[in-house]
Amino acid sequence: MASSLVPLSAPHPSWFTPKRLLVIFCVINMLNYVDRGTIASNGVNGSLGTCTSSGTCTSGSGIQGEFNLNNFEDGVLSSAFMVGLLVASPIFASLSKSVNPFRLIGVGLSVWTLATAGCGFSFNFWSITICRMVVGVGEASFISLAAPFIDDNAPIAQKTAWLAIFYMCIPTGYALGYVYGGLVGTYLNWRFAFWVEAILMLPFAVLGFVMKPLNLKGFAPAESKQALISEETDVQEVQDALNDSAKPTKEKFSHMFSKMKCTCIDLNQFSRFIKDMKALLVDKVYVVNVLGYCAYNFVLGAYSYWGPKAGYKIYNMSDADLIFGGITIVCGILGTLAGGYVLDLMKSTIPNAFKLLSVTTFFGAIFCFTAFCFQNMYAFLAFFSVGELLVFAIQVTSFPMQN
Repeated sequence: MASSLVPLSAPHPSWFTPKRLLVIFCVINMLNYVDRGTIASNGVNGSLGTCTSSGTCTSGSGIQGEFNLNNFEDGVLSSAFMVGLLVASPIFASLSKSVNPFRLIGVGLSVWTLATAGCGFSFNFWSITICRMVVGVGEASFISLAAPFIDDNAPIAQKTAWLAIFYMCIPTGYALGYVYGGLVGTYLNWRFAFWVEAILMLPFAVLGFVMKPLNLKGFAPAESKQALISEETDVQEVQDALNDSAKPTKEKFSHMFSKMKCTCIDLNQFSRFIKDMKALLVDKVYVVNVLGYCAYNFVLGAYSYWGPKAGYKIYNMSDADLIFGGITIVCGILGTLAGGYVLDLMKSTIPNAFKLLSVTTFFGAIFCFTAFCFQNMYAFLAFFSVGELLVFAIQVTSFPMQN
């Protein structure tokens, strides 16, 4: 009876429109990948000091030079954020059923901001590695919840286009990160790159707390849930008080202890999380898509992180960050748009998405591998560009699988 007095409709934000939401999420997504490109750039990542046979030595530069990291430690540093990302993503996704998702994004971006600033204050390998792990935790809330928000708010006829714009920020962010990291590392200290990133992300973290929250479809707003629970609790307490007045004192204390125990130990959230995980693991399309995406990110991560360093050391590119940044931004945008256009021509279905994914991945891998077989820099750049174009075209194939 009391529950009928409490509305369950979500609050209507006064400032947000779907297009503004898309712009905000695109900027946040781009900053996430700017950070990944930055730490991979020669200007920030740097290199170890070297000594020639004649005894002439040069000091190292960037993170690798300052902390004296070998290639294995450098590789660990590049993928440390994935630890936090993998652990925290399902947790944030599960919490979105009981906590407003927009607030969760605000929490995650706050963690990201603090951790990124911490990277600039790191003093050895382990300190920066731990900070990178925490960066992944902060990124998890946004990565796991942003796409559903866009899918909920985009016009029905433009959902694929909106998601394509959102994911196009990945290569753009990587490319800008290469250029940004190279410039900061050249003219300032590598630590400034992380501090500036944290400053740029801070307004978006604050925005997640001060703006009226948005809600995912199918979930009642957290405020309404709290109000409903409060009303029902008040009525229940009155009824319990009337009933308890006739009970002996010992029985009343036993009843109160039982209620407190039930309140403190709530396993509903955990059981719901386990149930969700089981449902996902038996979905064959989802499992295959995840496994393929893991392999895709394995290859993309290797090329994106070690590519600028290879260009600098193997092909003696003095401006490797700018070259790789230019190639990535052009091929990334063109590849994503071309993949979406081809998929529309084929009709955007899951079987067609798998066909496009298989073809572009196969030939993209061939071109990228062949590129490193050439000793000529221009042949390398030509084949690598075609490979990147094909590799980024497969991003659009995930859209039919998400809808």
